[in-house]
Amino acid sequence: MPLKNRLKEFRARDKINQSELGKLAGVSRQTISLIERGDYSPSVTLALKIARIFNTSVEDIFTYSDEEDSE
Repeated sequence: MPLKNRLKEFRARDKINQSELGKLAGVSRQTISLIERGDYSPSVTLALKIARIFNTSVEDIFTYSDEEDSE
């Protein structure tokens, strides 16, 4: 998947579990888990909310790469 993230790393740094982050961002714990695993790409709104929670930019947490892994 081209969208990579460091969400788990930011959660660990701030000692926030998936449920707490979900509540702060207005989504379920399962949504946070799916984002961390790369199985779900958050909306722009959700990505901005998450970045604001961690007081950082979206680009610090989420990285887009259009490079193919098959090269």
